[in-house]
Amino acid sequence: MALIMIFTILTVLLLGPVSQTHARKPHVITFRSPNLYPEGLTYDPSAQHFLVGSVRDRKIESVSDAGVVETLISDLDLPENATVLGLAVDAVNKRLLAAITATADPLPHFTALASYDLKKRRRIFLSVLDDVSSTTTTRQTANDVAVDFEGNAYVTNSVSNFIWKVNKEGQPSIFSKSKAFTAQHVDKNAPFSFCGLNGIAYVSKGYLLVVQSNTGKMYKVDADDGTARQVLLNRDLSFADGIAVRRDGVVLVVSHKKLWFLKSQDSWGEGVVFDEVELEEEGFATSVAVGAEDRAYVLYGHALEGHINAVSGREWFRIEEVRSEKESEDEKVWVYVLVGLGLAYFLFWRFQMKQLVGNLDKKTN
Repeated sequence: MALIMIFTILTVLLLGPVSQTHARKPHVITFRSPNLYPEGLTYDPSAQHFLVGSVRDRKIESVSDAGVVETLISDLDLPENATVLGLAVDAVNKRLLAAITATADPLPHFTALASYDLKKRRRIFLSVLDDVSSTTTTRQTANDVAVDFEGNAYVTNSVSNFIWKVNKEGQPSIFSKSKAFTAQHVDKNAPFSFCGLNGIAYVSKGYLLVVQSNTGKMYKVDADDGTARQVLLNRDLSFADGIAVRRDGVVLVVSHKKLWFLKSQDSWGEGVVFDEVELEEEGFATSVAVGAEDRAYVLYGHALEGHINAVSGREWFRIEEVRSEKESEDEKVWVYVLVGLGLAYFLFWRFQMKQLVGNLDKKTN
């Protein structure tokens, strides 16, 4: 009876938290911000809020778990046609980095990286990004940004397929123009064929992971010298947009159709898509972020509507948690394995105790 009670308690302790976790519905944050049309999403762990940009306005807003919206930055010194795209929190230096692009005619085009003090909520610097080595008149487009532990920012140029680097003091440079970025064939008639390098994330081992929208490829870029090579995956990430890395090393890549879960055993020489989740296409997901407890969140900001329909005026948007069913199944399997090992241990212990008691009885007799 004692063994049964111990085993029952062990089962409840192990299975209880897991069953509660998977019984909980995915966290959905619905928030109101008229005409915002956010495209970039990041998470500020110190404030425990999400931060979103805007394709229609020169501001960045914070969104709480309950959907409470507050304007964090309103930078009216930016050009009137500026859009705030990719965002990254520099937790070490308590800064917010924002990729700024202004391409709406007839105003002049403008591309920059803005750095803001998260506490004082004011701009630290605005670094204009260009390509002085280019002989073409192709517009520059700063799309997404990542930051390393030294405060260096890395910004993707989606049209010209290269990466800028901006140091902590705001000095920009061309970081990587690897031939790998333009080695793949692009169907010019395909949707979003103009959009190349897009989402970028820094990995603490000293490299960047970058996805390319019009090829569905992923690249590993050395953070020291900018050398890049394609990551070999078991499938293409069609229309890949945002990317984020969880603490356990799992990489999340989002498109307006799917969220992919990827892992690698060799530091991203090769990688495997081990799960994918279909997303609501109407919301046009563009960004993914890792929130509290390593949860994956996608942003339904209706960005395409915001870009192409100048007279639209949507008010409500969503940040939604997305889970991997395969990861949930694996967690359950491991819990049952642990319970089985625990039961085996207790049975062995019971057998040993029985043998011990029998030996003591013999000595007593």
